[in-house]
Amino acid sequence: MTKFKRIGVLTSGGDAPGMNAAIRAVVRAGLSNNINISGVIRGYDGLVNGVFRDMTSRKVSNIIHRGGTILKSARSEAFRTKEGRYQSYRNLIEEGIEALVVIGGDGTFTGARIFGEEYDFPIVGIPGTIDNDLFGTDMTIGFDTAINTVVEAVDKIRDTASSHERLFFVEVMGRDAGFIALRTGIATGAEAIFIPEVQTELSEFESYLFNGSNQKKSSNIVLVAEGDESGGAFKLADQVKEKFPQYDMRVTILGHVQRGGSPSAYDRYIASRLGVAAVEALMDSQRSIMVGLKHKEIDHIPFAQTIKHHKEADKTLMELLKILNF
Repeated sequence: MTKFKRIGVLTSGGDAPGMNAAIRAVVRAGLSNNINISGVIRGYDGLVNGVFRDMTSRKVSNIIHRGGTILKSARSEAFRTKEGRYQSYRNLIEEGIEALVVIGGDGTFTGARIFGEEYDFPIVGIPGTIDNDLFGTDMTIGFDTAINTVVEAVDKIRDTASSHERLFFVEVMGRDAGFIALRTGIATGAEAIFIPEVQTELSEFESYLFNGSNQKKSSNIVLVAEGDESGGAFKLADQVKEKFPQYDMRVTILGHVQRGGSPSAYDRYIASRLGVAAVEALMDSQRSIMVGLKHKEIDHIPFAQTIKHHKEADKTLMELLKILNF
């Protein structure tokens, strides 16, 4: 078992509800093993500029319920350069940090893998992204909270859609992955879902409208992932409006509201488990791996696999949607 004197922890990329719970778990898991913890402020930008904060148990009190990240997050063009990574390494050595826990998504792990290989530096990743698109883990921190936020919003939109017999196009996050749209579409009884993983079949939805199938419902909700090939909710609505001018259509972009808010109980739970698992993995001499959840159990997945492979959307859920809309 490797014994470290000090470990660093940072959050990078888009924030996700539950990141604070993961930070809390890393800090307290380290302290319980007599390891000092340094928080890196503003992600990789903080590494380049040497912005560290000594983390105590008190400093992570009352943060498990808070959204965002107390360590902040920022893009760092400097870290993409060899010079920037070299400066980061020097700052880590001067701070006495012997290993890192990084919390984020694909971009975060890409940077961690490169840095770890260049300087033979132990790094373990924790999956934190609302998109749930990281290969190697069933769930990422923030996904559960995000879909609950979307469900709540769509339920409210459904109320007004029913009152005015309108057709609503609701755009949710998911530039490269449609997991939010897919899961919430099933949960809210959406009439159609458009996601990047499935070729847009606008003709099927138009047929649904043309045949009057929607007349049995007082409202129609269409969920669109922002990365869908149709071009987003506004362009999709315009296309449908051209063929069906009789429909009263509205578009709602949920945007960054999906990133915020107090994390759900499940996100707090998995963040706590993964935070402790990350420290234990470092102590077990693991490096360049992500700690994830596979069938509710902790698993270790090499960064190379999480970056190279893409998690596939469950296309059978699209068929499920058709059945539920029969």
